[in-house]
Amino acid sequence: MSLIAQLRKQNPVVLTVANMVTPADVANGLNVLGASPIMSKAPEEAEDMVKIAQAVTINLGTVEAAQREEMLAVMDAAQFLEVPAVFDPVACAGSAYRTQVANELLSKYHFACIRGNAGEIAALAGIDWQSHGIDAGSGDGDLTAIAQKCAQKYQTVVAMTGAVDIITDGQKVIKVPFGSPLFAVHVGTGDMLSSIIAAFIGLGGSVLEAAATACEVFALAGQAAAKKTQMPSRWYDMFLDNLYQADDQLIAAWQTELQKED
Repeated sequence: MSLIAQLRKQNPVVLTVANMVTPADVANGLNVLGASPIMSKAPEEAEDMVKIAQAVTINLGTVEAAQREEMLAVMDAAQFLEVPAVFDPVACAGSAYRTQVANELLSKYHFACIRGNAGEIAALAGIDWQSHGIDAGSGDGDLTAIAQKCAQKYQTVVAMTGAVDIITDGQKVIKVPFGSPLFAVHVGTGDMLSSIIAAFIGLGGSVLEAAATACEVFALAGQAAAKKTQMPSRWYDMFLDNLYQADDQLIAAWQTELQKED
């Protein structure tokens, strides 16, 4: 059974400590794909929430003191209960506080996957990079090598997303060349993808394969929508519709169509 079929059958629960800007995007993305979203802001219920989840996502997007406590409480429970977690280090080099919290989380806990753009992954890998807010920014260096360095540093799978997604465990590399510029227009798609990666990881099995499958389904759904419209609001609605309809046959059809254009 394919991973997308497994996800729809198993309906994994994903607990997200969310970016306050995008919780609806994350919840809707998970829900239309076939997973079950849940979110929490109370450290007091962290263990109970983790107990019912198959995976956890920690999103750094709007971190502040109270949310930091929630992140730590959720990760304490996830580590104890052996529930896999995904870290989304949004703009982790944007301020000393963000860098501090990111370093604290990565030093205390093991994440099954880190999902970020080139600037975020470069910052975590210790590579000089000119970030630009939440955007990838620019810098020198081979992106694949940077992703591998980050994966090796934290002994995890890294999904560096962009025009071409690079998914690596530090050795093996999988590339997903189906990105669309419209993903960058709608704030929240990166956050959504991080939690969707968590949903696939929550099925069990290879984390590398799960992360790559999530990136591929996500990117293909976006590209297929971009073939029909370049208007951001219409694109987003079509993108969600594509995620809702995604199955093995439709994914294969999207791949075939894009390969023909190449």
